[in-house]
Amino acid sequence: MENTVKTPAGVEPGAYVRDMVSRSGTSFFWAMRTLPPEKRDAMFAIYAFCREVDDIADGPASEDDKRRRLGQWRTEIENLYAGAPRHPVGQAIKGPVRRFGLKKDNFLAVIAGMEMDAGDKVRIHDLDELGLYCDRVACAVGRLSNKVFGLDEETGDQLAFTLGTALQLTNILRDVAEDAERDRLYLPEDMLMIFDIDDTSDINAVLADSELPGVCELMAEIVVRRFRETEDILARCDSATVRPAAMMKDVYKHTFKKLQQRGWQKFDRPVHMSKPEKLWLALRHTLGWT
Repeated sequence: MENTVKTPAGVEPGAYVRDMVSRSGTSFFWAMRTLPPEKRDAMFAIYAFCREVDDIADGPASEDDKRRRLGQWRTEIENLYAGAPRHPVGQAIKGPVRRFGLKKDNFLAVIAGMEMDAGDKVRIHDLDELGLYCDRVACAVGRLSNKVFGLDEETGDQLAFTLGTALQLTNILRDVAEDAERDRLYLPEDMLMIFDIDDTSDINAVLADSELPGVCELMAEIVVRRFRETEDILARCDSATVRPAAMMKDVYKHTFKKLQQRGWQKFDRPVHMSKPEKLWLALRHTLGWT
């Protein structure tokens, strides 16, 4: 059995990751454009890695195939830290690993988070498991990013926790209906049980339950607290150093406020930031209008 990722032939690593990020259309692209070239390229490589493994977890393949392919990325990360990555993304990350001291455990944590998403059915049992999921799919990315930005490890890890949690919980609240189409439910069962929703086998019944808005409101309170803690940390940092993190915070906080305004009973009404809104936030931060 092939135990390494499939490697595109004749691809220049830097061009590969830049193309992947530019095609993404995400707020990440606009936030990272404000960085100096060396840091920007490092962040593009980190994003491309996350995109590769996320696409596996969200793809149409069988659970066994997803886990096999994610296992290949584990091998690629081991190859990377042994100095011999094979994939263009691994090759693009090699320089940043050396320059910024990126830790292997954080790349492996992201893969572990994708493995939590790889099942045909996803349920989160309690707040502890939700915290573990957020740490793997969001906070670990923050820890990698904050090394690139130049934050000291203690401050960087604190910011990764508060901002990563706020961002991932915002994603969960935004995507309740979309995730349900894949039989995924990230609202933890212990929180659902507080509102007497004790059977999550039928996800459509959960979404139709009149008590579900109360669960979302409880999670929203956590998001508000994490955004507030993030802003306290950012206020203690050099503004230029944490500008990309501040931009991501503003983008997601704007989305979160839109969700609050929409309410928690209208999951069929998607909430997204428009491209002009993202551009405006990027311009504000670029020019220091914050």
